[in-house]
Amino acid sequence: MRVSSEGVTVVALLADPDAPTEIAQRMAGTLPARLADKSGQGRRFDVEVVSEPFTSGTEDPPTLMRRIMDRGRAENWDIVVALTDLPLHSNGRRLAVNLNHEHGLALLSLPSLGGLRLQSRALRAVVEAVLGLTGPQTTGAEEPPRSRPLAGPSGTVSEKETDDLRYVVSGPRGYLRVLVGMVRANRPWRLVPGLSKALAAALATGAVATVNSTVWGLAASQSTPRLVIATVGSVAIMIGWLIVDAELWHRSPESSPEARQRARLYNASTVMTVGIGVLVCYVGLLVINWVWALFILNDQLFASVTRNPLHAEEYWTLAWFVASVATVGGALGSGLESDEAIRAAAYSKREQERRLALLGDQDDQSSK
Repeated sequence: MRVSSEGVTVVALLADPDAPTEIAQRMAGTLPARLADKSGQGRRFDVEVVSEPFTSGTEDPPTLMRRIMDRGRAENWDIVVALTDLPLHSNGRRLAVNLNHEHGLALLSLPSLGGLRLQSRALRAVVEAVLGLTGPQTTGAEEPPRSRPLAGPSGTVSEKETDDLRYVVSGPRGYLRVLVGMVRANRPWRLVPGLSKALAAALATGAVATVNSTVWGLAASQSTPRLVIATVGSVAIMIGWLIVDAELWHRSPESSPEARQRARLYNASTVMTVGIGVLVCYVGLLVINWVWALFILNDQLFASVTRNPLHAEEYWTLAWFVASVATVGGALGSGLESDEAIRAAAYSKREQERRLALLGDQDDQSSK
């Protein structure tokens, strides 16, 4: 690691576009002071944020480290910390951080930090990475520098070379942390506006069903367990339809255990991402149908059909039942959405590029 002649260590945050860039930009204001305070050696730090898709076309850690190294050589940077929202793997293990002390490089996979308090965890991880790279170098028989795993309590450390440290997450807790981090990177709440045609179909179905006397009778006869089953069934239909219709399911062209493990991780994140988005839509439909029922229903007419007075429980039961019916209608309406629109709503930009590259490789293989 080199230090600039002015006594200021220049730290570059090389971030993938979208969420990694936003995280890097937010931490850039406080990072110099945090590093100066933590270093305790009177050092000064300058931080630059560079937004570049350095992971385009690959998620191989050695390839990414070479790209980061080449990018750092072209600039007057002392340390380069690269941030990506893609999950990275090394030798069948989920990679959190890769450090190269000789060249002052760090590669951080944000999903390994989990989905909660991501900004503060990312800041902490970057601070520890930079301080580790600016720490004293060891040579000969001395032990390489060590610090506690940046991935948290579930992380373990493995050495590749004397000047390289790799931090990985392992075990069920580490798997869950990466999975939640991937879902957080996909931002599942963006699926709601991305399904405008499906929501329009669901709202139309709900509006018609709310004023249908047959639906009143059906809703009044439903028990709570049956309403719960209807909710689970309609949400599952919507999730399955979106995944199948938009071809969101990941099929690895490789048959190695690592490739299968990676495919399971990607598919689990897809189901969770789409599931959260559909649940948000369901809750929205429930509220809208309840308000619509409050506005449109007539007490005497409802009682004459169902033989039950129209109280708060009847409004709630009807809105709940209609939300399930409307969700099934929304699943059919989602067929009007383009596959590209659904993928754009369900995945981060890095994940979209990765899947497009994968589809391109599969097409190339099938054409041979």
